[in-house]
Amino acid sequence: MDSDALLSSRAHSTVSSVIRDLLRLVDRPDMLSLAGGLPAPEHLPVARIAEALARVRGTRVGGTRALQYGPTEGMVELREVVAGRLRCPINEIVICTGSQQGLDLVARSLLDPGDLVVVADPSYLGSLQSFRAAGAELHAVASDEDGLDVEALGVVLESGLRPKLVSVVTDFANPTGATLSAARRRRLLELAVGFGFVVVEDNPYGELRWAGEAEPSLGALAAGTPAADLVVTLGSASKVLAPGLRLGWLRGPAWLTDAVVRLKQSSDLHTSSLDQLLAADVLGDTAFMEAHLGLIRADYCTRAGVLVDALSDFGGGRIEAALPDGGMFVWARLTDGSSSSDLFERALEEGVAFVPGAAFSLDIPSDGRRSDRLRMCFTTLRPDELKVAVSRLVSILPR
Repeated sequence: MDSDALLSSRAHSTVSSVIRDLLRLVDRPDMLSLAGGLPAPEHLPVARIAEALARVRGTRVGGTRALQYGPTEGMVELREVVAGRLRCPINEIVICTGSQQGLDLVARSLLDPGDLVVVADPSYLGSLQSFRAAGAELHAVASDEDGLDVEALGVVLESGLRPKLVSVVTDFANPTGATLSAARRRRLLELAVGFGFVVVEDNPYGELRWAGEAEPSLGALAAGTPAADLVVTLGSASKVLAPGLRLGWLRGPAWLTDAVVRLKQSSDLHTSSLDQLLAADVLGDTAFMEAHLGLIRADYCTRAGVLVDALSDFGGGRIEAALPDGGMFVWARLTDGSSSSDLFERALEEGVAFVPGAAFSLDIPSDGRRSDRLRMCFTTLRPDELKVAVSRLVSILPR
């Protein structure tokens, strides 16, 4: 039987995540992995979620609702909490099974095969998967330490490029750790109104800021302006609560959220009622969340500093990285002309893993761009382990 002939063109065109493929290679007890993007396990609020479960289970109506079908747009308790955190009306909020589903639903709602999507270069692989699955053509625009180069976007728009959608991770982007500057945020909204494209703001890391001043979200900046109808914001409980709950949310205008809800009905009917009620209980506990996020920020700041200092102390100038103001990643650079892709296999042999920069290229395998870059996640290794990981990595660098 020719099973390939039975698969759809969408199934054939959807490729596996390079990073998830890499993670299978590093699943060894002796491996010190800087390759993942997981929150620190010690910051998963197991006790507080257990308390929430007891509270939900202990109410007759709540316990029944937690185990029953729920509304496609999400349980009102969680939508109210998210709307309060985002300071927006509840009717702008749709609960998703992770923000990745939100991204997929937005892509399916907006894109027809052949539609053009602008993404940052380098880019988060999950967004590329969703846009490609929808049949979109992708156009990369460069990014730097201030995020997506919006002026470069303006140039290609003036030259005739007409995207339906522009995708941007606004805060502590994966993989670069860059945050879109205030000026670029305002200019991006101006371009959206002027050229009539939708901006998808993906912001899973914004609450992990430990230094500097936070910028208003694009959704907040657009509120009450013509841009409000052209901005959709995605958020997630995965980085601040627990990824296993698979909870995210989408904030957008009614014309889009209505379409998203219809498509979600055909996908999974609704996100887990139980998980939503648990998350509503925890996220709605302002005192707990402030303390919880404070601990995470302080710990991640320490770990990021240890990693960057170790690269400087042990690297002998052959590898460098800047300390981010938040997030989960360091975007390191090899200064001696080495290729991070070439070093990857040798690094695994030494018991350390990272993600080569080329993995975030629009095309895999890449054309050699970012071959000097490494994405390093500092959240799941202790400070002493981070130092050992760097020493293992440095041991294979050319002298």
